[in-house]
Amino acid sequence: MNETPLPHPLIASIPLMVLVALLAVIISLFGSDSLSGGSQIALFMGMTVCIGIGMLRYRVPWKRFEQQMIKTIGDIAVTLLILLCVGMLAGSWMISGVVPTLIYYGVQIMSPQYFLASTCIICAVVSLLSGSSWTTIATIGVALLGIGQALGVSEAWTAGAIISGAYFGDKMSPLSDTTILASSATGTDLFTHIRYMMLTTLPTISITLVIFVIAGLSNSHDVEVQVAQYTEGLSDTFRISLWTLLVPLLTALLIARRVPSLIVLFLSSLFAGVMALLLQPHILCQIGGGESYSMPAALTRGLAITYYGATAIKTGNDALNDLVATGGMTGMLNTIWLILCAMCFGATMVASRMIESITRVILSLVRSRVSLVSSTVGTGLFLNVATGDQFISIVLTADVYRHAYRDQGYESRLLSRTCEDAATVTSVLVPWNTCGMTQSTVLGVPTMTYLPYCFFNLLSPFMTIFIAAIGWKIRKRS
Repeated sequence: MNETPLPHPLIASIPLMVLVALLAVIISLFGSDSLSGGSQIALFMGMTVCIGIGMLRYRVPWKRFEQQMIKTIGDIAVTLLILLCVGMLAGSWMISGVVPTLIYYGVQIMSPQYFLASTCIICAVVSLLSGSSWTTIATIGVALLGIGQALGVSEAWTAGAIISGAYFGDKMSPLSDTTILASSATGTDLFTHIRYMMLTTLPTISITLVIFVIAGLSNSHDVEVQVAQYTEGLSDTFRISLWTLLVPLLTALLIARRVPSLIVLFLSSLFAGVMALLLQPHILCQIGGGESYSMPAALTRGLAITYYGATAIKTGNDALNDLVATGGMTGMLNTIWLILCAMCFGATMVASRMIESITRVILSLVRSRVSLVSSTVGTGLFLNVATGDQFISIVLTADVYRHAYRDQGYESRLLSRTCEDAATVTSVLVPWNTCGMTQSTVLGVPTMTYLPYCFFNLLSPFMTIFIAAIGWKIRKRS
């Protein structure tokens, strides 16, 4: 790789400028449908520009681009399988009655005024215990979104509360892959890393909860009619039963035993499928075309379609119809397609050393503790945009700044914390990042719609810079 000439920073920025310009045009033309193909084309064109410059100007061999793309896509193979399992789980949890039951009881228990803060706390606890923001959002997050809709809370606010809580728990959990990655990539002890993150993370989540409490107090108190419509529609359509809660209970047990996320999601989908056969056979028959097939065939078809395809259940309430509709594994294909394009774009930027060229410019601006931390934050954000993946962003940021922190005498835990405060939590705010694409697909809320309400994710980078500015608990090695 080092045999390849380092591109000039202005030339290295050309593919990014092309990408941003094309995305701006596509979003203006397609709006919320831009992820259905337009954004993929923009990423593909940006990749083409990068390869063209690399091969024609800097003589980067095609084999190097190819090898980097193969490596990058190989690194996210499990992520793609997780996405397919998330599609299975979303469909099966809905049709089996798990999510409808949670919504049915949740709307009667939760207060609209404290719903946002409660949602944030619930997702934080579940994510802290599971170590996975993705699993948290795909399970309890989907149910909470439905409860919020029934309580008359804006889906953008609810999604922001779900994501804020889920990413707090993911960031602070010793089971989280990003937490483990950030500590290992910087050579920091895992629990030292987590304890040090508390100095920036606890103030940030406290401010976030205060915002959600204040916002919740403005919610309307008169939601009884809407709640009644939802509960009546759910009970008339699904067999509401506490037995369905065995599925999330079994899922929680798997998480407690530290079973890998992919296996948890798959087994949870199977549990939900069994529950659907036992409690919701009428819905499965409807999905499977009961009038045209025998009962066993209709049930089998209905369960298969629930796992892989789109379902639409008539409840008598248009808003509720949209809520209980599912996309299955098919619904995740646009996201997977976008991830593949984003990963290929990021791979070409790495193979051509354009990423390295840009980050060196940022690194050259470092003059003090604040500028060091600020530039680390900026690099993490930039890499989330440029590479489309938080894992690549964490690893590259740690690699770029490891020597700078060491040379200036700072402990590795400062770098590991800054990587998490920047790269981990902001990945979900980038529409073409794996996290942004996944969560917008799972929740059915566009990234740019929920972005202004993800206060924890937005405040974290600023908090880490503020703590660096006042120098709280930041020491140099003796």
